[in-house]
Amino acid sequence: MGLSLRVAAVATLASLPLAVLTALALARGRFPGKTLLDGLVHLPLVLPPVVTGYLLLVAFGRRGLLGPALESCCGLTFSFRWTGAALAAAVMGFPLMVRAIRLSIEAVDRRLEDAAETLGASRIGAFFAVTLPLSLPGVLAGATLGFAKALGEFGATITFVSSIPGETRTLPAAIYALTQTPGGDAAAGRLVLVAVALSLAALIASELLARRLSSRIAA
Repeated sequence: MGLSLRVAAVATLASLPLAVLTALALARGRFPGKTLLDGLVHLPLVLPPVVTGYLLLVAFGRRGLLGPALESCCGLTFSFRWTGAALAAAVMGFPLMVRAIRLSIEAVDRRLEDAAETLGASRIGAFFAVTLPLSLPGVLAGATLGFAKALGEFGATITFVSSIPGETRTLPAAIYALTQTPGGDAAAGRLVLVAVALSLAALIASELLARRLSSRIAA
């Protein structure tokens, strides 16, 4: 459970800034290839998770396209490490984060951004002063969805980093292993209850925080 929480937290925090930038580009940007970017962002939602895990292995494995370079220059190793589980979870949860944040940004009245720019704010300044604060409930919702998805990610993770006890065996992998073990049904059932409780607690906390933020923004 501790490993699952760490993987989900790292995956969410590491991918959140990129998710905000991507959502902003899709919501406000006008550039060639926008439709292609939108498709690539949402591709993990429609691809089989095993395919996503295989592509991660090809790209970030020890003999992959980027794996050796990252290990030599930055000391980052993803294959068969908990960091790889976090990467897989981040990739699978990224589309949900981007979609929630994008919808929140699109709901912000662009006239408020224009007013901030007429008062001397740059585009970046208007984003941080107007757009981001008003879209915070959506950012929080996206982060929670990403965290919940990362907490339950299985297919891409087990394909990319396997299920190594103490290193990459997250909650879903442990449940699967117990269901394949004679007499492991009771332990699997307990872990299922833990997984449901954690996910439900995250969603309830997100809803309460989003309501409080919305009330403050409205005030």
